[in-house]
Amino acid sequence: MSFFSVLAELLEASGFAALTWQNIAMIFVSFILFYLAIVKKFEPLLLLPISFGMFLVNLPLAGLMDEGGVINIMSYGVKSNLFPCLVFMGVGAMTDFSPLIANPISLLLGAAAQLGIYVAFIFANQIGFTPAEAAAIGIIGGADGPTSIYIANNLAPHLLAPIAVAAYSYMALIPLIQPPIMRALTTQKERAVKMGQLRKVSKTEKIVFPIAVVLFTSLLLPSVAPLLGLLMLGNLFRESGVVQRLSDTAQNALINIITIMLGLSVGAKAEGATFLDISTLKIIAMGLAAFCFSTIGGVLLGKLLYLITGGKINPLIGSAGVSAVPMAARVSQTVGAKENPTNFLLMHAMGPNVAGVIGSAVAAGFFMMVFKGTM
Repeated sequence: MSFFSVLAELLEASGFAALTWQNIAMIFVSFILFYLAIVKKFEPLLLLPISFGMFLVNLPLAGLMDEGGVINIMSYGVKSNLFPCLVFMGVGAMTDFSPLIANPISLLLGAAAQLGIYVAFIFANQIGFTPAEAAAIGIIGGADGPTSIYIANNLAPHLLAPIAVAAYSYMALIPLIQPPIMRALTTQKERAVKMGQLRKVSKTEKIVFPIAVVLFTSLLLPSVAPLLGLLMLGNLFRESGVVQRLSDTAQNALINIITIMLGLSVGAKAEGATFLDISTLKIIAMGLAAFCFSTIGGVLLGKLLYLITGGKINPLIGSAGVSAVPMAARVSQTVGAKENPTNFLLMHAMGPNVAGVIGSAVAAGFFMMVFKGTM
């Protein structure tokens, strides 16, 4: 056997011979996401593992998502809803709910920022998706990756890949997507509004709040108990002051490990041959539209409250009503500080931000109650 025939057989058995245009397209997309994560620093903790998972799964013959493949094994945590629930526990342990408790009007802003969920649901249903599929697609508008995975697993498991990729990608791209909408809908005067100091919240309030939220929401919508239950358990670890080791583990080691595995698993859902079809592109487009409408809903209610309160509420905090904690709140702070460098909106924006997490989970629970039997 000649050297050239051996070389030909080697190339024929290699990934180069199996490379398709779909693989090349998705690898190129992963390179763009690498750039956004590493150079632009758009939520790299999320975007870097997602983009690398996308990159790996589009290398032909690597077998990472085959039965027994390393990322396929990881992805059972996504399919079983284990990862989304554990992420919620970590988020709860990291999050201070005081701004929401101190300013209950934040609940209204969080609710308004779920507008995109219902807009996308209606539109998806009109263009041919079933009600259950449309509900799963709509949750992307809440900018809540764990909830999007949770509802997709329950209502439209065959759409899990595009829904998960869209939800997490748009979460990571919040600093790119939200500011133009926020500036377009507000005046310079509104963006420069300085809000007064929030009242001090007692330890008793901080402990009672997570228990009360779980009690009420789980009795009203039992299907949200896994998500909101672990979210509030993590927060109770934080606020009780008696389980510091558990709180530290939940908000550091545990959530970091889960983020790596979840990011790789979500990115690996974007395999070119199955990902690049018309339905997927429709879901990606509707997810972006849903996210934009959610931002619009939060900002517009913020403008209304600005008028009602005589200019005491900065409308920018309404955009933080989407669920991405604390990314959306940081964007409100950044946009506000550009108009007034002395403006500190972060803590005020955290109220709607936390309310958005609860709001998107409640929306998911409502959809599951109505459409679970229609799959």
